[in-house]
Amino acid sequence: MSRVGLKPISLPEKVAVKLDGRTVTVEGPKGKLGFSLPDGITLSTENGTVTVSRANEERQQRALHGTARALINNMITGVSKGFEKSLEIHGVGLRAAVKGSDLDLSLGKSHPLLHPIPQGLTVTVAENTKIKVEGIDKQLVGQFAAEVRAYYPPEPYKGKGVRYTGEHVRRKEGKSVGK
Repeated sequence: MSRVGLKPISLPEKVAVKLDGRTVTVEGPKGKLGFSLPDGITLSTENGTVTVSRANEERQQRALHGTARALINNMITGVSKGFEKSLEIHGVGLRAAVKGSDLDLSLGKSHPLLHPIPQGLTVTVAENTKIKVEGIDKQLVGQFAAEVRAYYPPEPYKGKGVRYTGEHVRRKEGKSVGK
C-alpha cells in the first residue's frame, strides 16, 4: 500500500492545477510545468487540495501511485517556491564562471569545460568557486548539479573537487612509510 500516494497535497495561493485528459498542468508565480499521468492513476482537486488515486491494488499501480503523487507535489513546490542546489569547488586554481549560456569550468584539465545551461535554469557563480543552480523543475536542477559535480568529484586524499554545499567527504590517510 502506497502511504505516500494517499497523502493529499495542499495547494498554495496563486497555484492552479489543471487536468486535460491525462495531462496535468501546474501554473504558479514562477512558471508552468506539465506531467502525463500513467494509466490507472487519477487526479482530483477539491477545496485547495489535490488527491491522487489508483484504479486497483496491483503492484505496478501501487508503485505508480506514490511516484505520481510525489512528482505532482514537486511540480507544485517548484512553481511556488522553486528548487536550488549549491556546489563548491575546492582546490587551488579550480574555478568556474558563467559565459553566455554555458558554465565555464576550469578544473585542472588541459582544456576548459563548457557545460551548456538548459532552458529554465538560472546558474550563478560567486567568488569563482561557489555555484548556485536554481529552477522550477526539481529533476532538471538535480541533474545539472550532478553533471557538473561528475566532472571532478571530490577525491578522498586532499579533498579537491566539486562537491555539494554541506557534503561531507571522508578523508583517507596517505601512504605511510614503514620501517
